[in-house]
Amino acid sequence: MRIAAAVDHAFAAVAESLATTPIPGAVLGAVGRDGEVAVRVAGDAQRDPTRMPATRGTVYDLASLTKVVFTTTAILRLVEAARIALDDPLTRAIPDLRQYDVATAAERRLPFRQCLAHDPFLPAVEPLYTYGQDPATLRAFVLQRVWTHRKPVYSDINFILLGIALERLNDRPLAAHDPGFGLTFRPDPAACAATEACTWRGRVMRGEVHDENAFALGGASGHAGLFGSIDAVLGFARALMAGEILAPSTLATMRAPHSATRALGWEVRHPDWAGGLACSAATIGHTGFTGTGLWIDWTRGLAWSLLTNRVHPSRHADTGIQALRRRVGERIVAAFDAGA
Repeated sequence: MRIAAAVDHAFAAVAESLATTPIPGAVLGAVGRDGEVAVRVAGDAQRDPTRMPATRGTVYDLASLTKVVFTTTAILRLVEAARIALDDPLTRAIPDLRQYDVATAAERRLPFRQCLAHDPFLPAVEPLYTYGQDPATLRAFVLQRVWTHRKPVYSDINFILLGIALERLNDRPLAAHDPGFGLTFRPDPAACAATEACTWRGRVMRGEVHDENAFALGGASGHAGLFGSIDAVLGFARALMAGEILAPSTLATMRAPHSATRALGWEVRHPDWAGGLACSAATIGHTGFTGTGLWIDWTRGLAWSLLTNRVHPSRHADTGIQALRRRVGERIVAAFDAGA
């Protein structure tokens, strides 16, 4: 009942937000290391063109949660299997990276660790989809592009490269991978929450990845494309906390701060992050552009996830999602501690 009380307390902030902002619907869930789960849901999975209520089973476009739930985990599993090392260059998996400038191309020296930590010189994002929609050609473009050097930033490009590395190492496209826990790159559209009424694609996106670059790359990429229900996301979090996905030493490496804001893949707690400051310093988390998020407090053995479709029917609205995420984090941790 401790988890349930914490979710109830935090969900009051979610319900208030649904009543006062354009966010159509939301589901909030939490799980303890012992497996206790609680979930609350309200609002709509779709409003345009027809209204459909959200349910516990609604499948959400997880957006950048793909980076941590799938890509980071998959890379670290390959490290555990001694297929690669974190400090190996990407060319260990992608020998044709900048293949016309093998002597001096800085991209050829980028290690897996640096890409996971968002520490290279690559841009935050590039509108790859505007160059065409042939996935093979776009992958070649990413690999051969001469990227302008800049100060390290949080980057989709890093994870697009990591996704290509996974495809090469596992000899199959990302869309053919099974992430487990009911997570998928190939959801049933009828089960999904709608995202944006996309002007480029000319339709409301539902069961197709919202991110334009991931869509143009074939629907699944290292930075976006994963879908899942609240129970799928919490199932992953519980298994990660229980040491069922990665070995303890690998988890320690993943969680260790690489910078003031980042570990490998994940964010670490810092003053401006979306997880709130009531959680322990050992908390990691991540958010997704569509309105999703997952946080894991290792000290408390508590994980919580807020999934929304805040970009439906348009991303161009002030939904207050960051403030809502912080309120949820503050309230869920406070109530969890009060029930101790």
